[in-house]
Amino acid sequence: MARVVGVHGVGKQLSGEESLRSQWGPALDDGLRRAEAERGDGPGKLGVDDLTMAFYGDLFRPPGRTLAVGDPMYTAADVQDGFELELLLAWWQRAAECDPGVAVPGGNTLARSPRAAQTALRALVRSRFFAKLAPRALVFDLKQVHRYLTDPVLRARARERVQEAVSDDTRVVVAHSLGSVVAYEALCASPGHGVRALVTLGSPLGMRMIFDRLEPAPSPHGSWPGGDGLYWTNVADEGDVVAVVRDLRPFFGDRLEGAVVHNGSHAHDATAYLTDRLTGVAVARGLA
Repeated sequence: MARVVGVHGVGKQLSGEESLRSQWGPALDDGLRRAEAERGDGPGKLGVDDLTMAFYGDLFRPPGRTLAVGDPMYTAADVQDGFELELLLAWWQRAAECDPGVAVPGGNTLARSPRAAQTALRALVRSRFFAKLAPRALVFDLKQVHRYLTDPVLRARARERVQEAVSDDTRVVVAHSLGSVVAYEALCASPGHGVRALVTLGSPLGMRMIFDRLEPAPSPHGSWPGGDGLYWTNVADEGDVVAVVRDLRPFFGDRLEGAVVHNGSHAHDATAYLTDRLTGVAVARGLA
């Protein structure tokens, strides 16, 4: 069984286990090579059976129907007040901090004006971070995060995908974006697991609107997702709009280690995170 389990993030409903593994595998090898070159040791290249993907994207894929396949045609009007609007505005605020070309949200917008969603979407799709994402896809991503946190059946099924992928041979779980939330909860719900290293990439776990909804519920800090021997490294890019809070130690304790990387214009891209030396070091630590 696989020594490394990957857990993808939002927007992968049209992908699958094997297509994602073909992307993540070489990127992980590159990161391990960077780590090995610096440290002089390491596990080297992963074998063909060393990586498996815990895929849950299909749980969000709308059912196919005659002459209409793909994501729903969402618009700003479909952004719900409450969680979805709060998350959208948080992304806008973070994008404005990272990209000088993005206007800072005004007071009226932050007061949740009726046109807030439309204004925020317009600003975000013009930013460097979301430039290649259509507004309907951005709204769909918002709804994926919201639905995971509010649909108990889907939430349980997504966590089960991770738990089924983690075997007695698994030593490292690498989780990106929303996948870091799924992986964290799955490991917390699997006492006695043998995972040695959890590596989270571009994680939103430090956002209060997500942290406060975690299972198990924080009291007041989040649970440690393993035994005393588990290493947890959180890797974030300075310009990653999703990783609004890059230092997770105030939420999960000082045992957690943080790393800041530079992914260029691909701040939230999973493969950019995976090829970085610091990600390679964290993965190699669990495989050693």
